[in-house]
Amino acid sequence: MRSDITIPLIISAGIHIGVIVIVAMGVDFSEKPKPQVQASAPAVQAVVVDQSKVAQHVERLKAEKKEAERKEKARQDEANRQVREARKEREREQARIKQLEQERKQKEVETKNAADAAKAAQLKQKQEKEKAAKAEADRKQKEKERKASEEAARKAAEKRKAEEAAAKKAEEERKRKAEAERKRKAEEEARRQQEQMMQDALAAEQASLSQTRNKQVTSEVSRYTSMIVATISRNVQQEESMRGKSCTVWVRLAKDGFVTSSRIVEGDPVLCRATQSAIQKVQRLPVSSEPDVYDKLKELNIIYRPKFN
Repeated sequence: MRSDITIPLIISAGIHIGVIVIVAMGVDFSEKPKPQVQASAPAVQAVVVDQSKVAQHVERLKAEKKEAERKEKARQDEANRQVREARKEREREQARIKQLEQERKQKEVETKNAADAAKAAQLKQKQEKEKAAKAEADRKQKEKERKASEEAARKAAEKRKAEEAAAKKAEEERKRKAEAERKRKAEEEARRQQEQMMQDALAAEQASLSQTRNKQVTSEVSRYTSMIVATISRNVQQEESMRGKSCTVWVRLAKDGFVTSSRIVEGDPVLCRATQSAIQKVQRLPVSSEPDVYDKLKELNIIYRPKFN
């Protein structure tokens, strides 16, 4: 039982120091002590009474604490409300300032626009005056150009008439010259045809003579070629192995028939060596003294084929 009584007292003491003083003041110390056995019940009763007071006091303290907490919460809520109100008021003030700034800027823009419009109107008026002045200047210039054009047209017409007259005269002169040129060309053509006929006749005669001479030259070349081959043949040491063989030798002859150069073109090697040796041996071959015949003989390919009995 003491343990049950002590625990509430300790709790009460922990809650508030003054509780013990108040409880102690509520205890009656005027009664005299009684025997130990008989005092048990009243002691218990006192403790019970004291515990009840403590409980009541505790409840009162709790109620006071709760009330204090409620008031603190109410105060905090009020403070938060005031903060929110102050924030809202600040935001409203900032919005109002922003609105005023926007209005100020809008007025500045409107003022600037009005100034720009006034300047534009002045510029437009100035441009219209300049345009009117330019239009008048253009009109005067066009009038001047019209008069100049009319004068130029008049002069051009006079010039055209003069040119037409000159052209007509030039055409007549051209026709006269063309007729004279035509007659000259006709006479020239007649003379050319006559000369051409004479040249053709002379050319025909020359061709006939040339053809006759060519035949003579060809005959002479053939004759001298045979003589050259015969001369070579007389100086070639023939062998049986040369039968049926041939050799072509190129020679260059001076006007007196002297062999200035010779080389083998093609043919049997043995026969060609013998042929070239015979040419080098005789040194001089038959040649014509006639220039056109010599011209065909001065460089000559000689084909030699030995003949056997």
